[in-house]
Amino acid sequence: MSNDAYLTLTGWVGSEVELKKLEGGATVATFRIGSTPRSFDKGQNTWVDRPTTWFTVDCWRSLAQNVADSINRGDPVVVYGRLKTSEWTENGEPRSRTLIEAFSVGHDLSRGTTTFRKQLPQALGSQSSPFDDLPVEANPFSAEEAA
Repeated sequence: MSNDAYLTLTGWVGSEVELKKLEGGATVATFRIGSTPRSFDKGQNTWVDRPTTWFTVDCWRSLAQNVADSINRGDPVVVYGRLKTSEWTENGEPRSRTLIEAFSVGHDLSRGTTTFRKQLPQALGSQSSPFDDLPVEANPFSAEEAA
C-alpha cells in the first residue's frame, strides 16, 4: 500500500514551460499552474473568486517533451499526479518545496478545443527492455495515420 497523495487539478498555466535535459539523459519540464476556486456569495448575489493557489508541476521523460511542445502560458489544463516534497540545504539552511509530479497533463476541454497528434514510439537505443525478446510486428498505421 502506498501512502502517496494523488490529485487531479484544473487551472491555468501561469508560466512558460521550462524544458531541461539533466545529467544521465533524463528530461524534465516544469511549469506553474494557478487554480482559482469560485463560490456563490448570497449577500452580493454573485459569483466571487477566492484566492488563487499556485503549484509547481514537474513532468518527466516523454511527457516532458510533449508538454513543452503542447502547453503554453494561459492555457487551461488538467493535471493528474502526486504531491512530492523536495528537501535540500542552501547556505546551511534546510529548504523544502512541495510540487506535483505529473503523470498526465492535458488541455481542459470544458474551456475550448484542441487537436491531438499521436507520437510514434521512440527507439530504445542501448537501453534494454523486458519486451526485447518479443517478435516485432509491422505498424498497422499508415504514415499519414500515425502523423
